[in-house]
Amino acid sequence: MEGTQVLKVVGDASVIVKWFVEEEYTDKALKLRDMHVNGEVTIAAPELLPFEVLNALRHSNLFEKDELVNVAVSLSSYGIELHSLRGRLAEEAVKIAVEKDITIYDSSYVALAATLNTRLYTSDRKLIEKLGQEYKEVTIHVSRL
Repeated sequence: MEGTQVLKVVGDASVIVKWFVEEEYTDKALKLRDMHVNGEVTIAAPELLPFEVLNALRHSNLFEKDELVNVAVSLSSYGIELHSLRGRLAEEAVKIAVEKDITIYDSSYVALAATLNTRLYTSDRKLIEKLGQEYKEVTIHVSRL
């Protein structure tokens, strides 16, 4: 299908963590992973994604050191499109964080989705609530996948 553009979506750490641990909505997170691997979508994220995922997994106490190293290698092999927090993306992230009283970590995912004119998939219901109506078309709970 030459010339066909693959849909780009943003996946946050709350979703990507579920690729490695069984939690609520792991099935939906794995569906998104499989869509990415099969070329149906391209997952994009801020550059902080690997740090957040690996930190969450480290503090889950479910992984030994060697297993966590394997997860780090596996995570990088998925080819998630990582974006630096600078320029317009940084400006949007700060604006959203201040206006919605959320962390820069969270706002960077929202800003990336808004900048790319696509959707952010998250399992963080509190984030969705804080963002409110203004971002309801951008920020989608992973259960709706």
